[in-house]
Amino acid sequence: MRSLASVTLPSYDEKTDAVLLYSEQNVTVLSSEKVKTVVRQAYKILRPTGRDRGTVYVYLDSNTKLTRLSGWSIPAQGKDFEVSEKESIEVSPPMIEGSELISDLKVRILKIPAPDPGNIVGFEYEVEERPLVLQDIWHFQTEDPVRESHYSLQLPPGWESSASWLNYPEAKPTQSGANLARWSISDLKGTRSEEAMPPMKGLLGKMIVSYYPSGGSSVNGFSNWQQMGNWYRHLTAGRFDASAEIKQKVASLTGPSPKPLEGMAALASFVQQNIRYVAIELGIGGWQPHPAAYVFTHRYGDCKDKATLMMSMLREMGVESYYVVINTRRGSITSKTPAHRGFNHAIIAIKLPEGISDPSLLAVTKHPRLGNLLFFDPTNEFTPFGHIGGYLQSNIGLLVTPDGGELIELPKQPSSTNGVQRVAKLVLDASGTLHGNVREIRIGDRAAAQRNALRSVSSDSDKIKPVEILLASSLSTFHLTKASVINAQIYNQPFAFDYTFEAANYAKRAGNLLLVRPRVLGSKASTILEIKEPRRFPIEFDGPMYDTDNFEVALPAGYEVDELPPPVDAEFSFASYHSKTEVKDNAILYTRTFELKELSVPVAKAEELKKFYRIIANDERSTAVLKQK
Repeated sequence: MRSLASVTLPSYDEKTDAVLLYSEQNVTVLSSEKVKTVVRQAYKILRPTGRDRGTVYVYLDSNTKLTRLSGWSIPAQGKDFEVSEKESIEVSPPMIEGSELISDLKVRILKIPAPDPGNIVGFEYEVEERPLVLQDIWHFQTEDPVRESHYSLQLPPGWESSASWLNYPEAKPTQSGANLARWSISDLKGTRSEEAMPPMKGLLGKMIVSYYPSGGSSVNGFSNWQQMGNWYRHLTAGRFDASAEIKQKVASLTGPSPKPLEGMAALASFVQQNIRYVAIELGIGGWQPHPAAYVFTHRYGDCKDKATLMMSMLREMGVESYYVVINTRRGSITSKTPAHRGFNHAIIAIKLPEGISDPSLLAVTKHPRLGNLLFFDPTNEFTPFGHIGGYLQSNIGLLVTPDGGELIELPKQPSSTNGVQRVAKLVLDASGTLHGNVREIRIGDRAAAQRNALRSVSSDSDKIKPVEILLASSLSTFHLTKASVINAQIYNQPFAFDYTFEAANYAKRAGNLLLVRPRVLGSKASTILEIKEPRRFPIEFDGPMYDTDNFEVALPAGYEVDELPPPVDAEFSFASYHSKTEVKDNAILYTRTFELKELSVPVAKAEELKKFYRIIANDERSTAVLKQK
């Protein structure tokens, strides 16, 4: 650290908070049951917003023990500081409220003094781990620029290793021999976050190294996706065996002669609605599900527990299904990603019996060996059987079958299955006041998100907050006179708001004319690309969608239309927008559609997307001119 204080650095722009001067990760494998890791890092703080680099976080659990922790600060002027483990604190990391009941994950936090601009801060810690898998990841690229980064792996005699590289050209070890390998990388640019970008973990360079005793990978090791599937299948062996109570429940839900589709839907509804999401994750419990009988008896479990129970119940119906482990951030895992535990969720793939074909089953893909697979997320209680949420669509998961694991891409659903349909019948009076009724129907993820937001809301006034937020963002002043929620807990029906409002001074007077904005409510435009810097990463959307607006504004007595905004037709490969304003029966009719066809827009089409949003913004600001008859 002292030698780093005199290093000459290149100039960085005003958005660079800190530079990682030095990073070192030394892994010593003592046996398949014990691994030591030493981590050393030193930063130079460049901006006040970089002060958090002076806080060290070491994550621990029942399999990981901290044996050493120290931190130092070398100010540009003045005396050096040193702190040790006794100045640190241990806390539980934030949990999902109402979901994670017990977890053995802890974090040791050490704050290094004087992490101020111009100063250097650094730390060193050592942990001993009983590894769940014989694998390690070298995260050599960060959001900060990196001057130099080093990694070493020391193996016992006779052991072997294999390294895979992601988002960075393969680098050969700078030193190898005596079962020791070292790698070094220098002068990496920082990776700056952008709004609506793919997940950072899917973009940053990393090396994934698997190691194993002589004779090949052990039961807790893998170096490819097929082996990882076998590893996970080993963890789940026997877990979905049905108890007598499960068998009885399946019989009562499906009837004596169940129709396969109706029976599967009944089981899905039971697991979604009657098994509360609660996680108990101790050690391997973060990956290994509880037995189906346990989950059924206690009526709770996390994603993998609910998947296990669903698989058990389906098997009693004679329907085969498979685990799919996946990351809910699309792009975290790609078809090029080396095998590692980069997942945070578990769902299932149901092997549809021969002859089942129904238009309600949208989340289906054809597997070359297994036939039609229907993907289902038992944890998502708001998405009906046959559908999957946008976070899973076109996402890559690990399908776990008796033949091992394989990466599989989940299907994308039609945009028409997700959206908001808004219909308004409104009246404008001569004073410029607008009033009337709006019916807003939501389907797909748009319905699921609203139901989830309202699930813990009890008061009627809080239930209509989303309506008030929409009106406040669209109107300079308003008075909500009546509002109701429809189908909040009937998940197989569209969710809806029905409300009546009044907005004074909606129409603006210009002499004897009235200026009226036909687009009364809601905005589809975005300023996401209105930035100086060129876009570096693709623009990601939550899912395909299709929104419609249909506004009817009755004209005030004594007025007629003098001028209307022109129609708009914007058609792009990734999205479309169409609007039209016309006069019918002494009323202005404004209709528009907004469709997102793709889930990602590449950087090469960023300017097209910017143009698309500007077209929408212009249309949303357009006004109709009324004149007195």
